[in-house]
Amino acid sequence: MVLKLHGLSVSTCTARVVACLHEKSVDFELVPVDLFARENKQPEFLAKNPFGLVPVLEDDGITLFESRAITAYVAEKFKETGHDLIRRENFNEAALVKVWTEVESQQYNPAMEPIIFEFFAKPVVGIEPDQTVIDASLEKLKKVLDVYEARLSSNEFLAGDFYSLADLHHFPGTFYFMKTPWSSLVNDRPRVKAWWEEISARPASKKVAEGMNFGEV
Repeated sequence: MVLKLHGLSVSTCTARVVACLHEKSVDFELVPVDLFARENKQPEFLAKNPFGLVPVLEDDGITLFESRAITAYVAEKFKETGHDLIRRENFNEAALVKVWTEVESQQYNPAMEPIIFEFFAKPVVGIEPDQTVIDASLEKLKKVLDVYEARLSSNEFLAGDFYSLADLHHFPGTFYFMKTPWSSLVNDRPRVKAWWEEISARPASKKVAEGMNFGEV
């Protein structure tokens, strides 16, 4: 049975899962969900995710939502194929992967997401971006990136000298951020810049990026 991923290729959360599936060399079907037509708020979709958000993964009798939970599931279930994203053979390294996936979720994404929403999503529906929100988020992001710059001074990637889910989870949001006028926040930090160039150059990342042309300005 081929996995079914309900979502939208331009969605950062969907892209996060798609990148993981490509890293694990897993065949899947992307089932488009028209957010503008509010298909995600219809009973059929709400039966899969009661919060009405993409993506949703259907696999072998189980239905999952929340992108980071899905990537953890995929990385564990398909541990024998593709790239080892969870460092399952090394307890300490696996623990650090979990720490830095939490950092992305709790520190990095909350600072990054409002910028992307304001700069890309609002104009698409004819709403003026709120620069106050952007500025506040940029200040938060600067502090997070300072921590990353220090962390990456001793490691090639966030959890160690190996690419993992901790890095992968950053790709979609950072991909869009680098198209904004504030990409210097990454480029002015040499270690963060090198890390970003490394993760964005991966074949899986490039494949995902092909579908991420939302809100080009």
